[in-house]
Amino acid sequence: MGYEMTNNDNVNGLSLANFWVGLIAITLGAVLGVYQVIERVGLFEWLDSPTLYFASVSTHGVLMGFVVTTFMIMGFGYYAATTSLKMPLPGKGLAWFGFYVSLTGTLLAAVPLLLGEASVMYTFYPPLVAHPAFYIGATLLVVGSWFWCFEMIWAMAIWKKAHPGEAVPLVHFGNTANAIMWIFTTLGVASEMLFQLIPWSLGLIETVDVGLARTLFSGTLHAIVYFWLFPAYIAMYTMVPKAIGSKLFSDEMGRIAFIMLLVISVPIGMHHLYLDPFQEAGWKFVHMFGTFLVALPTFLTGFTIIATLELAGRLHGGKGLFGWITALPWKEPLMTAVGCSMMMLTFGGFGGLVNAAYSLDTMVHNTQWITGHFHLIFAGTTIIMYFAIVYHMFPRLLGRTLYSNSLALKQLWLWFVGMLVLTLPWHYLGIIGQPRRISSAPYDSPLVEQWVPYDLGMVAGGIILLISVLMLVFNLYKTHSSEAANLVMEYAESIHPAPRVPALLNGFGFWSVVVIIYLITSYGYPIAQFFIYETFGATTWGV
Repeated sequence: MGYEMTNNDNVNGLSLANFWVGLIAITLGAVLGVYQVIERVGLFEWLDSPTLYFASVSTHGVLMGFVVTTFMIMGFGYYAATTSLKMPLPGKGLAWFGFYVSLTGTLLAAVPLLLGEASVMYTFYPPLVAHPAFYIGATLLVVGSWFWCFEMIWAMAIWKKAHPGEAVPLVHFGNTANAIMWIFTTLGVASEMLFQLIPWSLGLIETVDVGLARTLFSGTLHAIVYFWLFPAYIAMYTMVPKAIGSKLFSDEMGRIAFIMLLVISVPIGMHHLYLDPFQEAGWKFVHMFGTFLVALPTFLTGFTIIATLELAGRLHGGKGLFGWITALPWKEPLMTAVGCSMMMLTFGGFGGLVNAAYSLDTMVHNTQWITGHFHLIFAGTTIIMYFAIVYHMFPRLLGRTLYSNSLALKQLWLWFVGMLVLTLPWHYLGIIGQPRRISSAPYDSPLVEQWVPYDLGMVAGGIILLISVLMLVFNLYKTHSSEAANLVMEYAESIHPAPRVPALLNGFGFWSVVVIIYLITSYGYPIAQFFIYETFGATTWGV
């Protein structure tokens, strides 16, 4: 059953505010993305400007990686919490305060980014240095998101106290797992910001230990991918089955997948530092092993969701081995999105296994292969599910019908096609040696000439994606004034619903301890060595 909120516990305005910040950010990011792919082709000399290019790349990365995701996740989490738990959001004022803290941080960081004074990419690795306002703004963005984390954990605690022994609704169980994971994973970047980058940029310390900075940030660098991915998985488990007239294959498998993502995804970030000299090979092996393990919840999710989709297809009359696929309700945006998302996840997941392997990663890590993989997993697999989420939630938040379901379907398919046109050339360009993190390649050689047709392909992909984003924003904007409708937010039930589940699948106390132990094991010595030994003349937090 759905939950209809009263005026006193209504979070619609809060969720819409978060969603719209994310939507504006993705529009700006798409515009910058088109400029970047055109710049890299080098066909228009009047556009060639390394300074402008790297300012654009940094702004694009921060907008897409931090701003879009954080605000969309918060908007989704707040509305999902009240509608799944069927209770008001505790401390709604704190949630609004967190929103304004994150928004203030975003605007503060935007100024040096747009002025070219923070061209440090979204990873902001030293020895590149940005204006202090950028670091302070980025920190405020993260601090604001911690209020969301607190709200998710607080709401779950209140609900469990009022429903002793009952299974926490899967949608909120997933959001709480994501909140706890986000707290753990942001400890790395928060430490780097507070004790290194902000004091350094303000001139309070003369230098920073680059090895320590990169090691701390690696604790955030990869786990943030799963922070982004969690809402997509939650929607697959809890929203898609209901929208397509089916039931979830297994509630328990969803809980196990969420717990595995929480436990495994945080302490594996040093696989991004394979070629860095700051850590010994043994520690990199530990992180490599964990990186391969994190594929398990993805495989589990793939199995569960495909089984759920097959059930829906059979219920809709699908016959034969694959007849259920064509019988699925593809005119439902959530169905179209999950189908496209899982196809991109298949390709992107293979690339992830390549990146996790030490020997293979050394060959592709600084090439366009990584750019293609990253965009296919994040902008493809994840973001297309964000689109479906807002298509499903906006009518319920506004009490109005979606302006155009047909336009929504066209937009989703266009995003899928555009993402393939953009990223597949990047993968091949990486294999044949095109480096990433460059503004252009003005070399007169047969090798560079091989890149030209694939570079043109990425330009076409970038333009397609921008058109898709504009279609999305137009559709949602028009929904604000479309026909009134009384729609209720509902979530899927499993085939065999269990009112009670084992305690380990219904809470996070034990698993939080496991994460702490795992973090200390995998990061304890790699961080402590910078204080034990004199490394590059730095024996403290950057002095």
